[in-house]
Amino acid sequence: MRHLIIEEPYSRPAKWSPTAAWFALAVSAMAAGLIRFGRIDYEPGFVALGAGIVVALLAVAFSFMAFLRIWQEGLRGLGSAIRGLVIAALVLAYPALMAVKAATLPPITDVTTDTEDPPTFSRSRAALDARAGRVPPDMSPAVREAQRQAYTRIAPLTLDVGPEEAFEVVKKAAERLGWKIIETVPPGGRMGAGRLEAVAYSFLLKLPDDVTVRIRPRADGTRIDIRSASRMGQHDLGANAARIRAFLDEASNLALALD
Repeated sequence: MRHLIIEEPYSRPAKWSPTAAWFALAVSAMAAGLIRFGRIDYEPGFVALGAGIVVALLAVAFSFMAFLRIWQEGLRGLGSAIRGLVIAALVLAYPALMAVKAATLPPITDVTTDTEDPPTFSRSRAALDARAGRVPPDMSPAVREAQRQAYTRIAPLTLDVGPEEAFEVVKKAAERLGWKIIETVPPGGRMGAGRLEAVAYSFLLKLPDDVTVRIRPRADGTRIDIRSASRMGQHDLGANAARIRAFLDEASNLALALD
């Protein structure tokens, strides 16, 4: 006597969810790698990243459709739907964090420790070549005010050491942070102030941003001001302020080691 085995039908969205999620992960990882290692121009690279995010959102939609069908009709595929949701969440976690920063931080791309008299970027041949001819524009009053309101703890660093020692501290801090130093001008001479120009790179995609540090002698030591400006986009997502904080902390620690 034959026994007829009837299997419960499998939710189709549950099947599609992990497939779409794995595809999104592959596209996003490939695009990020190509951007990070300079194998693709930024514009098509970001388009590919955006496509990966869209597909990941589609995978999430498939998972929730599957959850609904499984709950209503008792279909199979719960494990597959959960797997697709987890993989999609891995793709969407970092973009979600960036979205939160975009919503909570001011849309500025230029931050400095001196909003009254921001350090200017060098226009020397070496600096222009490193920045592909770009010179960050002057900070507008609106940008300065937005920074003052959002980043109240971004302030100049005053060291109780001479300008020559402070200059060495600045160079060492830049090196430890992994910046590409493109020009240095020791303090002294007619102007008295020293300067360091560098290119800093973002952690994940290695996107270049421009940094200038000003070293000014004072009667009680040396004042250090820094300015960090993004090269692309309309929102730095807090990257410039975070870079300045890291530099100030590193320089402070190095100066303490001199005592």
